Amino acid sequence: MGLPPQPITIAPAEIAHLNQKLATARHNINNHLALIVAAVELIRRKPDLSPKFIDSIGMQPEKVIHEIKKFSEEFERLLGINRDFPQNTRPPTET
Repeated sequence: MGLPPQPITIAPAEIAHLNQKLATARHNINNHLALIVAAVELIRRKPDLSPKFIDSIGMQPEKVIHEIKKFSEEFERLLGINRDFPQNTRPPTET
């Protein structure tokens, strides 16, 4: 992962924007996880309802992944992080 070669400055408005994106991502992920928990609890109480909830439960992990990816992309863009950099090597050091 390529990090910026020099210190970066983030304006207060950019930090506020990133914080809002993080809050939205946390909220959305929490909703997806709550749906899983609620559906599993309903299935435990009424197993005959399981076919009705299986598809919904199955879609939630992909939605969580999407939220994490969306926030990560914004975070990396704002901080100038390049994910294309080979992860097993270190960036060149200044000499």
